[in-house]
Amino acid sequence: MKPGKPADTQTATLAEIAREAGVSAPTVSKVLNGRADVAPTTRARVEELLRAYGYRRRRAEASRSPLIDLVFHELESAWAMEVIRGVENVARDAGLSVVLSESAGRLTPGRTWADQVAARRPHGVVLVLSGLDESQRALLTSRSIPFVVMDPAGDPGADVPSIGATNWQGGLAATRHLVELGHTRIGAISGPSRMMCSRARVDGYRAALETAGVPVDPSLIVTGDFHHEAGYRLGLELLRRPDRPTAVFAGNDLQALGLYEAARELGLRIPEDLSVVGFDDLPVARWVGPPLTTVRQPLTEMAEAAARLVLDLGREEEPPVATRVELATTLVPRTSTAPPPAA
Repeated sequence: MKPGKPADTQTATLAEIAREAGVSAPTVSKVLNGRADVAPTTRARVEELLRAYGYRRRRAEASRSPLIDLVFHELESAWAMEVIRGVENVARDAGLSVVLSESAGRLTPGRTWADQVAARRPHGVVLVLSGLDESQRALLTSRSIPFVVMDPAGDPGADVPSIGATNWQGGLAATRHLVELGHTRIGAISGPSRMMCSRARVDGYRAALETAGVPVDPSLIVTGDFHHEAGYRLGLELLRRPDRPTAVFAGNDLQALGLYEAARELGLRIPEDLSVVGFDDLPVARWVGPPLTTVRQPLTEMAEAAARLVLDLGREEEPPVATRVELATTLVPRTSTAPPPAA
């Protein structure tokens, strides 16, 4: 038996891993269970052997806590509440509770989080706009803790289950709507460029303009962070231009609301002077004045699908056929968009 060789649970026993690590079998068991009373160097040596041998705890051995772990890279908006609602719906029906955690803006949780999950032994983990590094994936896999990424920030990898939305199509629909109203100077406030959903929405925006024969002006595309403050700050930047856009695709609803504030500050009326389209269709979108035209991203349904998938992956039966799913986005026209003002 040599490290690095493909193996299953029958190939490498805890006793064999303990012998090679030079520790006792109970110490290996402590590492598997996320116990804190193991020296860091010992823990690292055992984890490396678990990865090298492809150890995977049999599910019958892995007594589970009645929990689903839900991990956000940021937890501070109405967007997150829609996701929490979806996971909670599925967890409640399954008799489970939800544990929330946040990775403080990082796109992968810290190592301490992974050890805590191993100690909790949940039914599964749902990561939102986050991912796992190789060692974290190996840690969860060795404990037979399934995980699903919802709305992945980057390409999660071919073997990582994920639930997303048709972001490119949504950006296309938002911009096409503005073009069909007669707008030709259309700005875009994107989300962070490191996030796949942001890039896809802007790519859809570009495609709609190019298809309509409208030149893409790179100076009208600015990069935000999906927060209200970015929509306000970048909105002022776009709207103070002498050749300001007559319409803006704000990338998400929170940035659209910041853009509303910028327009009010500059004395611009929506939609008479400026048309605005958001993305997400948060509950607040229909109550602002004027109600926001936006692209509905089915956040609650996406979260429900992610939670159901992670529970399906943890069952002994055949694994689900589809482990990479995209739910459809749809344009929701309201009264924040209109034809451009007459020249």
